[in-house]
Amino acid sequence: MTSLRRTPAVSGSRLLARPLLAMTLAITLAGGPFSPAYAQDTPQNPPPAQTKPESSVVPVSLGLAKHNFSHGPRAFPNLFAPYHSIKIEPTVLVNSPRIDQLIHDNKLEITLQDAIELALENSVDIAVQRYYPWIADLSILKTHAGGFGFGTPGAAFASSTANINPFSTFGFSYDPIFTSTVFMDDRSSPINNPFISGTGTSSLTALKSHTDQYNNQYTQSFHTGTTFFALWDNQRSSSTSSANFFNPAVQSTLTAGFTQPLLNGFGTFVNTRNIQIAKNNRKISDLAFAQQAITTVTNTITAYWELAFARENVKVQQQAVTVAQKLYEDNKKQLEIGTMAPLDVTRAESELATDHQNLIVAQTIRLQDEQILKNAISKDPLAPNLVNVEIITLDKPSQPAMIETASFEESIKEAFAKRPDIQEEVLNLRNAATDVRATHNALLPSLTLTGQYSSVGLAGNSPNKGTPRVVSSGIPIVDANGNPVTVNGVPIFEPTFSTPINGISQQGFTTVQSQVFHSQFPDYNLQLTFNLPIRNRSAQADNARALLVQRQLETQMQQLKNAALLDVRNTYIALTQDRAQVEAASKARELQQQTFDAEQKKYQLGASTVYNVILTQRDLINAQGAEIRALANLEEAKANYERALGRTLEVNRVSIAEAISGEIQRETLIPGTLHGQVVGVDKLFSGAGQK
Repeated sequence: MTSLRRTPAVSGSRLLARPLLAMTLAITLAGGPFSPAYAQDTPQNPPPAQTKPESSVVPVSLGLAKHNFSHGPRAFPNLFAPYHSIKIEPTVLVNSPRIDQLIHDNKLEITLQDAIELALENSVDIAVQRYYPWIADLSILKTHAGGFGFGTPGAAFASSTANINPFSTFGFSYDPIFTSTVFMDDRSSPINNPFISGTGTSSLTALKSHTDQYNNQYTQSFHTGTTFFALWDNQRSSSTSSANFFNPAVQSTLTAGFTQPLLNGFGTFVNTRNIQIAKNNRKISDLAFAQQAITTVTNTITAYWELAFARENVKVQQQAVTVAQKLYEDNKKQLEIGTMAPLDVTRAESELATDHQNLIVAQTIRLQDEQILKNAISKDPLAPNLVNVEIITLDKPSQPAMIETASFEESIKEAFAKRPDIQEEVLNLRNAATDVRATHNALLPSLTLTGQYSSVGLAGNSPNKGTPRVVSSGIPIVDANGNPVTVNGVPIFEPTFSTPINGISQQGFTTVQSQVFHSQFPDYNLQLTFNLPIRNRSAQADNARALLVQRQLETQMQQLKNAALLDVRNTYIALTQDRAQVEAASKARELQQQTFDAEQKKYQLGASTVYNVILTQRDLINAQGAEIRALANLEEAKANYERALGRTLEVNRVSIAEAISGEIQRETLIPGTLHGQVVGVDKLFSGAGQK
């Protein structure tokens, strides 16, 4: 401290000014924007969640079960429904109405729970991620038809790589396929041999024919690998040839048969491999969606507390400016009356300029943090009703309750059971095991059993012939010398037969169908087809790759567990240290408060100076800022610890599925989505081959 010059002329005035200055300083400090510690304050507007019992709080639903595209439109009662596109809602890129409900006097007053709900409603990241589970639904729909699934973020397999039954002559489709063909042919063909063709002429002529075909086929495959087929072929043909028995003729053939692989492609597991992978990928998409929701919630919590700290830090810096301004003005007065050196006034002015600079920086950070939170809780931060709105954080950071588990080992166990990235890898391992089994089956030769039954019918128009009569052809029979042979002097002529036509017998389609269904002309056949690929290198490569991918995923699982262990360890340590830091900062603030009170009493008794009092007040303000920062850090450390354990959604009452009156409409494998319980984790880990 700079020693002050004391003169008899001013000693009396100083005796009167000291109590007055102490009183003024006390009023200024008491009426300033100073708030002690958040841990001792009670929020004026407690969040709604604190006013409701835990059992009555409805979980925040992200609406993932709003649509289920794994089932296509039903063919009954509307037979044309399968031939219409599935309806997809248009994209919504406007902010939810909840924002307007929370804005009052151009200020958005929100609690932490409000911020989380707004982020879940308006997060563009969640809106984008929400489409992947619906696309995974369509993969299930497609694989149920016998096709291959679509890719899913986080899934190592879109479908199996096994080439099952490559020599099959039928396309594999679990959806029944009905094929109808109408064929018409009218032709005129030049005849080179009229006797064989039946025209009966000795000159070049044309054989005219007309053919109509009406063929129908039904084909369907089943999960056993069996393919069933049925054909109903009908043909009507007419020709100018006299050699046909029926002209025109109608022929029908009814055929039913099946093919069944006995080695490669045998069994329900192999033929439903893509369905199993698609269902696992649907769960993976749920988990990826949950991971995005966890990230969004954690980032929103961090942004909220950063803004809360920034707002309070502005108040602290404003108080520092107030104190520095008071110091500067008092020093100027003392300089005027000659009780202070000019250097002290310059120092006070420099301190005031520094505090102004700190205030501007704090206000800039507050505006930046406010924009970060706006981006987190809105789809369109530039919406007219939001762009110029000030965000008021109603919650204040406080010492959170003890949330650590009994031991670090139990924290790791919980993280392994709840973290979405580890559960995704468990499902990827399931898909890998499915692909290994399928590619192993594809190594086998192909042995196919085919059975078929056919029944044929034939009818048409044919002449009704009478009794044949012998008539002379007019050509005499001659001997070796060319002389006519006679009997009783009468030449013998070559006989011919003449058959009279007594009408036309007309038989058609009904006659043919009667022959078909009475099996008058049956045909049974059974066939075994054996295909032995020499060296089989393609199937070996597929199987070896599937095994390598499985080994890689097993190693990657350990990699994820190690990363999870490190994440839990770091957040566990950070939470413990931040709690200790809060205790230390609170203790420092209390001691600084006592120091300030003592310095103020000393000043009132004449044993201190204004400069010392304001310096202790500035130290108290800094201690308050440090405590606020420590409390905000602790809240953020708590959010990161919950993220590392995978319990973020559970703690914040967020449901991935659709919620109606607090009840989950559709269960998922997301931790905490069904009455706060982990659904399906034990089943996930059973049979996954992981310890």
